[in-house]
Amino acid sequence: MSCESEPARWTSTNLVGIPAPRLASAAFNAHPQPLHVAGVREAHPGLFALLARCADMAEARGVFAHYMELAFGLTRQAGDGRPDARRWRASYLKLLQGWGLDANGAAGAVLKGWVESRFGLVPVFHGEPLARFPSPAWVRYLEQKAGRRHHNNNVQQQLDLLFEFSQWMLARFAPLGPGPCVTLWRGSTRCEEQIVAGSLRARQCTVRLNNLVSFSRTREQAGCFGDWVLQAEVPLAKLLLWPGLLDTATLHGEAEVLAIGGDYDVEARYD
Repeated sequence: MSCESEPARWTSTNLVGIPAPRLASAAFNAHPQPLHVAGVREAHPGLFALLARCADMAEARGVFAHYMELAFGLTRQAGDGRPDARRWRASYLKLLQGWGLDANGAAGAVLKGWVESRFGLVPVFHGEPLARFPSPAWVRYLEQKAGRRHHNNNVQQQLDLLFEFSQWMLARFAPLGPGPCVTLWRGSTRCEEQIVAGSLRARQCTVRLNNLVSFSRTREQAGCFGDWVLQAEVPLAKLLLWPGLLDTATLHGEAEVLAIGGDYDVEARYD
């Protein structure tokens, strides 16, 4: 990890084969490259062989959900006779539901920690800015990220598979268009402190977003989350979750998209 005193400039090694500073840059978004977490598809050849036979997205969603249930015991209930039935079983779905309720809670910390370990991008916000280290904000984030409740049942590997499934679906069925980017919007009330180049007055600027960030599919939906609406071209290669990926209502109500963050060139509008 970089020895810079400002955590906003920190990066670390990753598992996607592209240096984290490059991945975090607006230049990557302008010329994106495919991203894959090393070894995931090779470790689960059966899943991707089954997916290759799917004729449409609905069938692929069913295959993925069934595989995750079997591989990680996600449907086990207390009292079903298994020795570990009463144990809380962490799952990618519980993390996504937790993010939808509070992105700055324990589930959000685990998801941001996963991005840290896989993509090398350090978060810049968790409940409050993660400024100079150490600080109470950093202690809270680290404690929640390492909390035992969400760190069992190979939950990091579950998230790896979710990301790879997202990338497989985008490449196979192109539900968001042919790419390589999709236009998304983000509502914000704290634009000024995120700007790293340009200005809001000029309406064109570069902002530094968190290592995992929510976008909306439409400007109108984004306007519900802040007075400023940022329009960005987000690489498909950075998408972890989007409406229609999973056979579940998780996050669909707001048409929310979860993407790997970093610096983004945006068009800013005040609503």
